Amino acid sequence: MANVSDLIAEDIGAYLKQHEHKSLLRFITCGSVDDGKSTLIGRLLYESKMLFEDQLAALEADSKKVGTQGGDLDFALLVDGLSAEREQGITIDVAYRFFSTDRRKFIVADTPGHEQYTRNMVTGASTADLAIILVDARYGVQTQTRRHSFLVSLIGIKRVVVAINKMDLVGYSEATFRRIVDDYREFARQLGLEDIVAIPMSALKGDNITTPSDAMPWYHGSTLMGYLETVEVDQKRRLKSPFRLPVQWVNRPNLDFRGFAGTIAGGSITPGTAIRVQPSGRTSTVKRIVTADGDLPRAIAGQSITLVMEDEIDISRGDVISTLDSPAEVADQFEATLVWMQDEPLMPGRAYLMKIGARTVTVTVTDIKHKVNVNTLEHLAAKQLALNEIAVCKLSVDRPIAFDPYERVRETGGFILIDRISNATIGAGMLSFALRRSHNIHMQHVDVDKTSRGAMKGQRPCVLWFTGLSGAGKSTLANQVEKRLHALGRHTYLLDGDNVRHGLNKDLGFTEADRVENIRRVAEVSKLMVDAGLLVLTAFISPFRSERRMARGLMEEGEFIEVFVDTPIAVAEERDPKGLYKKARRGEIKNFTGIDSPYEAPEQAEIRVDTSMQDIQATVDIIMQHLRERGILVGEVGAAGDV
Repeated sequence: MANVSDLIAEDIGAYLKQHEHKSLLRFITCGSVDDGKSTLIGRLLYESKMLFEDQLAALEADSKKVGTQGGDLDFALLVDGLSAEREQGITIDVAYRFFSTDRRKFIVADTPGHEQYTRNMVTGASTADLAIILVDARYGVQTQTRRHSFLVSLIGIKRVVVAINKMDLVGYSEATFRRIVDDYREFARQLGLEDIVAIPMSALKGDNITTPSDAMPWYHGSTLMGYLETVEVDQKRRLKSPFRLPVQWVNRPNLDFRGFAGTIAGGSITPGTAIRVQPSGRTSTVKRIVTADGDLPRAIAGQSITLVMEDEIDISRGDVISTLDSPAEVADQFEATLVWMQDEPLMPGRAYLMKIGARTVTVTVTDIKHKVNVNTLEHLAAKQLALNEIAVCKLSVDRPIAFDPYERVRETGGFILIDRISNATIGAGMLSFALRRSHNIHMQHVDVDKTSRGAMKGQRPCVLWFTGLSGAGKSTLANQVEKRLHALGRHTYLLDGDNVRHGLNKDLGFTEADRVENIRRVAEVSKLMVDAGLLVLTAFISPFRSERRMARGLMEEGEFIEVFVDTPIAVAEERDPKGLYKKARRGEIKNFTGIDSPYEAPEQAEIRVDTSMQDIQATVDIIMQHLRERGILVGEVGAAGDV
């Protein structure tokens, strides 16, 4: 590697200390396909002398082998690492690169330009302080330029460099440059982007990258590197934010020490500061600020610290520590902007995991207000979200959480969604504000609870959730079980799929989204009936594991008993009591489970029966015995705990 600084050779210790105290700028490059993003980053690495000799040799060899510059150095190859990227000449994944100059350190994310990789761009932009949006001088502002600008404003990046690239291909025309700048500024005003710097350049030739271009004497502004070295970094914004410390770890090495560790998301803190812990609302005072290098008199945003309090108060992982005079908000219902990142569409009513800071909660999208056409900014009605789509949604979480609006504090206002089955990240979002009803509606305490109601009826309330294909025998079996329970004097209620669709769910169809909402409503009704002390039987196809898991999650441990009526589809179709399979085979019924819509069999059902192999009364006996063994039928011979 060429010498980055003469100080390296003279005094390596002094150089490292100087390097340690340089400010860090994170930025992204984005733009339309083939606008030159990777070439620009490669040029920055080359000009900042951050390449080793073997990297230069490899670049020369690769440029001759797969380069696009006729034997000259193809700087894009320094960044486009995937073979598919090199073969197609495009960026697919987000590529991060580090480089530094004598004045500043940089981390740059090269993000893809294709619309199908929107999720990759959002990932790269989530930690950036600045965006470089490249525009091909030959084509001007394109649809993808507008889309990327919208995403940049959505993520909260305030500073934008409009890098008008390939000026060498338009004869370094000032008129072309001015026209593109005017077009972009007019569009940017709609997004609220105001801090915009436009630079004409040629990443391939090096014009206005590190030194002013002789080919464009009419341009008197800064070079790209000059601007990147002097622009104000995001750290100043974070210091102006209110103090926030999401607790990542309770540090308890011995009986004499209890601290709360995390990285400061915003503001600063000193010993003696009064604090509030949220969502609990408990208060205390900071006694010490502990780090690996000793106690600090003051800690600021970005530092990893451990706080020791004057009082012994309960603080757990996921809580947020704020100053007493400027606390975070607490709510359980929000409006948020959501970017969907999974091939399978988002379904309102389906339960997902939401990770915000160090806290993970269960979340449901209760409503999609509208999705946004990122190319035209048009608001569109939507019942579900497909891959890479963006929407404004209403969210409901299963417990109150501490948060800030994303535009105020990114770290406590941004979140990701996680699939409950695969643990894959399936979405990212920004909280806008708490819905008013989350502050106005509270659970009302009652003295008579489900335990006392169940005891009066001589039973432990629970849900028997019958699931299986149409024609498997769910309704018949549930009806026979209820008759047996009724004969024993038990208090029951049967929720049948067809019956419920005549009333509570008469407004729902059979699309995947409507099926999700159908089960959500039934699960909530079942929860209320369990609270009433009843033995609830539900007979629904309920084809998706995620919805059955959601229903189980509404109940307390032991209250949800899944009964898988595992009848082969050939047998169910042969029975076809309502003629539905025949209609589905003829194409008269769409989204029919087992034909053109999937059924996800339970993985660990409490009870599994097959009505094609077992007599109906024998099957009822199996279920009744299971209820006795679990102590559901209090006082029955064989029930757990009987004397």
